[in-house]
Parts: sequence; structure tokens; C-alpha cells
Amino acid sequence: MVSQRGPDGFVPGRHLIDAYGNGGFRFAEMSHRGSVLALPSGIHAWPVTAISDLTMESLAPVFREAEALELLLLGTGLDVAAIPERIRQRFRDHRIGLDVMQTGAAARTYNILLAENRKVGAALIAVA
Repeated sequence: MVSQRGPDGFVPGRHLIDAYGNGGFRFAEMSHRGSVLALPSGIHAWPVTAISDLTMESLAPVFREAEALELLLLGTGLDVAAIPERIRQRFRDHRIGLDVMQTGAAARTYNILLAENRKVGAALIAVA
């Protein structure tokens, strides 16, 4: 059975990331081109293409699900990037841990923690 994607690029439910690269991700028996947010509510298309696009607005879906999250894994592409202190503080204010790493490492760690039924989410910037 193939999962159904909504009009805004939303796929409900918690899904493992099956593959990443070539500018996108594979999950729930489908492919998505571009970055994604994997949250307790489902996987969302995410308009962030580089760490410079990271804003409070782009992270708003994460904060809306703060009650269901203990940790967000932020995949910053091929390189690990510094996250502005104001964004880190927002995560602390919402009591969500933030781990920043390369996208591949974030996707693999997300799968492990999801399999352990942890309250984890991932914000994954697509890599070529």
C-alpha cells in the first residue's frame, strides 16, 4: 500500500527515512524532492534549502508539536553548521533538545530513535 501525500506535501504518520540524496528523500514508499520535516504528525515538505534559510518561521511546525517532541535532529546538509543562539534558545524555551549534524547522520539517527519509539523529530536539508 502506498501512503497518500496531501496537497501541501504532507504525509501523515511516523515513517522511517528509507534513503536520502539526489536532492531528496525516500519514505513511505514514495520519493520527495527537497527538504523535509519528520514530525510526530507526519512528514512535511520543508522549504529550507540551506542553513541560511533557517528561521523561526521555517521552524514553526516544530514548535507547534513541542508537546510531542523531546529531541529534534537538524540535518544541515553535507557540512555541520552553527545554529544562531536565538534559535537554540527557542528550542530550550520549548523544552526540545536540539542535535545538529550532517543530513545523512541525522536521517540514520532519526530512524534508530524512531524505532525505539522515542519522541524524536528531524529537520533534514536535502543533499545532492
